[in-house]
Amino acid sequence: MERELTAKAFTKLLDRLGDGQEQAGEKYEDLRRTLTRFFEWRGAPFPEEHTDETFNRIARRLDEGIEIKNIGGYCHEVARLVYLEALKGHESRRAPLEETKLEVITPDTTDETAEKEQRLTCLDDCLRVLPVESRELIKGYYSDEKRGRIDRRKALADTLGLRRDALANRAQRVRDKLEQCVIRCLKKKSAI
Repeated sequence: MERELTAKAFTKLLDRLGDGQEQAGEKYEDLRRTLTRFFEWRGAPFPEEHTDETFNRIARRLDEGIEIKNIGGYCHEVARLVYLEALKGHESRRAPLEETKLEVITPDTTDETAEKEQRLTCLDDCLRVLPVESRELIKGYYSDEKRGRIDRRKALADTLGLRRDALANRAQRVRDKLEQCVIRCLKKKSAI
């Protein structure tokens, strides 16, 4: 890992995320959950640490005076690079074969893992081609758990000027489009 993050650099990151502490804090937590899921879905060895490293790098870049127009997109790109570095570093730290306990992996487990990876890749691809408003809606609608999810959906409905049932219908339409896109993507991948 690189040098430690300064309070000044972290403050610049929060300032870039939102107008005011509350909004910036919420955006930071949302982005943190999204990035942690990104690393978890890809099987990164330490998702929380990789998320911290991603934020540290972005904050340092902001502190250096780099102008970042799309902070969300930039975060995901930095996370992708951190993930690739983690894979490379993980491979180089592998123990010699004689020190490693070997596990028998059945073909079903391998096929299941490959299928999950294909689904996640297709989901990422399909999310990328959605209009920004639809992508943000679906991510916001399905983020959080329990009470946090209810509060987020209420706030999302208020922001969009919709009743909750109208928001649910809109989210369902986006989800249906995503599902169809993922199915088409998986069919293409299986045809190859």
